[in-house]
Formats: sequence, C-alpha cells, structure tokens
Amino acid sequence: MGTLVGKQAPDFKAKAVVGGRIVEDFSLMHFRGKYVVFFFYPLDFTFVCPTELHAFQDILEEFEKRNAQVIGCSVDSCYSHLAWLNTPRNKGGIQGIDYPLVSDLTQRISADYDVLIPHEGIAYRGLFLIDKEGLVRHQVINDLPLGRSVEEAVRVLDALIYFEKHGEVCPANWQRGKKSMKPTQEGLEQYYANN
Repeated sequence: MGTLVGKQAPDFKAKAVVGGRIVEDFSLMHFRGKYVVFFFYPLDFTFVCPTELHAFQDILEEFEKRNAQVIGCSVDSCYSHLAWLNTPRNKGGIQGIDYPLVSDLTQRISADYDVLIPHEGIAYRGLFLIDKEGLVRHQVINDLPLGRSVEEAVRVLDALIYFEKHGEVCPANWQRGKKSMKPTQEGLEQYYANN
C-alpha cells in the first residue's frame, strides 16, 4: 500500500450514479472548493458494504454542514449501482442513498488510489479525505471484513477544518470543542498542564 497523504488526489472521469441517474463524466474536479470524503467499498450486493453506505447516509447532513461531499466507489457498473439503489434496506439494498456512487469497472481508480486487490478484482475499504485544493489529508484502509467508522471520518474532517481555521494542531482523540495545542514545545507543555 502506498500513501497518498500530502499528494494531489488522483483525478478521474468515470460514470457515476447521482440522484438516481447515470452521469457519464463524473470527476473529482467538479468538487474543488469543497472537502471530499471519497471511499471505496468492495462490491454491490454484499454484506458489510450496505451497512457502511447507510452509515454515511445516516449522517450525511453532518458532512454537508462542513462543506464536504461524500462519494462512494466500487468496481461495479452503474447498472448494478442502480439495481442496488432500488433494493430496500431491509433486503440488503441501499435504497435511500443519495450521494454519488462511482463505477470503477476498469479498476483504474482503485489502482490509482492503491486500494485494488488485483487477484480479486475488488478494492479494500479505503477512505480518503481530500481538502478544498484537491490534496489528500487523511487516508485509512480496512481489510474486507472490517467495516469503517463513519464517526471517525467526521472527527478527522473536524480536525482538519479546525487546523485550517486556527493553525493549532489536534491531539490524540481530539473532538470538536476539545482543547487543541500550538505546534510547539511550549504548546505541548501547556496542553498537558491544563489536562
């Protein structure tokens, strides 16, 4: 696995399902000026995947409040995405998901983000936080049986926004409203003196 943190997020043009319809030329470039939470999941019509997609939808408003666009991606076709979107939640479907789902049939996007499992032709559960300028600021990769924490994605987004606004860094387990610190020895000492 390579790291993309600190690098420009690989752009792409691909088909995607957006608002229940197929978009032919979906691109990350369309979201410059917004934060992007771009995540990969292995396959449509599987088991852990719908729980993750619904978890993002369940708190989508929290991402939107932070000027962040959530985008999912798998190696399935747009037609598979549409069929899954038309399947009720209680039947394992993702009906009600309204953020974009990218189709990576060629597996090129998964390979560019270094989450592709070549011998299986699917992606690990990768998540990338991309800033307003297109720079990857955070990434986490889970193995197939391990569902991700959507709340952690919000926490890290909050930390990035706080750092950009205040110039202070966010210590371990930091959450919005908690104490940050100046990125200096004195700042660290003050942080520990007050905790």
